[in-house]
Amino acid sequence: MNILVTGGAGYLGSILVPKLLSLGHKVTVIDRLMYQQNSLLDVCYHKNLTFIRGDVRDENLIQTCLKKADVIYPLACLTGAPICDRDPWAAKAINFEAVSFIGKNKSKDQWVIFPNTNSGYGVGESGMYCTEESPLRPVSLYGKLKVAAEKELLNHENVICFRLATVFGVSPRMRLDLLVNDFVFRALKDGFIVLYEPHFKRNYIHIRDVTKAFVHGLTHFTKMKNEAYNVGLSSANLSKKELCESIKEYIPSFYFTEAKLGKDPDQRNYIVSNEKIEKTGYAPDYALQDGIQELIKAYPLFSHQRYSNI
Repeated sequence: MNILVTGGAGYLGSILVPKLLSLGHKVTVIDRLMYQQNSLLDVCYHKNLTFIRGDVRDENLIQTCLKKADVIYPLACLTGAPICDRDPWAAKAINFEAVSFIGKNKSKDQWVIFPNTNSGYGVGESGMYCTEESPLRPVSLYGKLKVAAEKELLNHENVICFRLATVFGVSPRMRLDLLVNDFVFRALKDGFIVLYEPHFKRNYIHIRDVTKAFVHGLTHFTKMKNEAYNVGLSSANLSKKELCESIKEYIPSFYFTEAKLGKDPDQRNYIVSNEKIEKTGYAPDYALQDGIQELIKAYPLFSHQRYSNI
């Protein structure tokens, strides 16, 4: 198939694009390389890769590329609450308006597989799992824009939306501002962390299992289309304290304690059910513990650099 991936040199795209190429698809990537990353160098040899250094806000460019695509993965995004708060106008243009443009300008036969975030659940009900039927109550601009983009896309035919759990794991375009990645880095570098509201919970998923979901959606599109699906590890609805305890199993010297004053600016707190996508035959391959061990091995390779969206 001819596949268009916007933001294909980012944290998710740098894993997804090589996988799509390995499956025999022709892949066009649009990315403005805002982090000066060179994360797709390893697949530049591939004859089925086309890379365009461009911006998803360039409607003429997107219109041209859409004409050749069977499937679109709109990954381009200012990802995370801090970067969206810092530049709300760019966040709206990239995270909502550019996605909306794709939805309105694709043909009815073109497929879209869109990565939303399960942070749209905001603050869940205590002890109750958030399903795809739960109310969406995002607490950040980032969450609100992603929820709005999902709603817009689902107004069109042939769309799948994946509400991703907090992603962890190593990518050629690495990020340290994701919770698991950040906590493991701090455990190695600083040896300690002070937790605000350590009881706050969220769900997690390995980056390669996100790619597995993207491919699963592609191969099961007809059965799954026009729906939203939570994508996370059902074994990893964990509080921040429980996450730290898991890390301490592999870094025994890691010390963590609770702050007596103050609160986390990120007030998300929820547990998530992934039963809907699991019923379609999808199952993650990587446990949280696998990701922790992977990160411990990887961090010495770039310990003098800081990768982040903050």
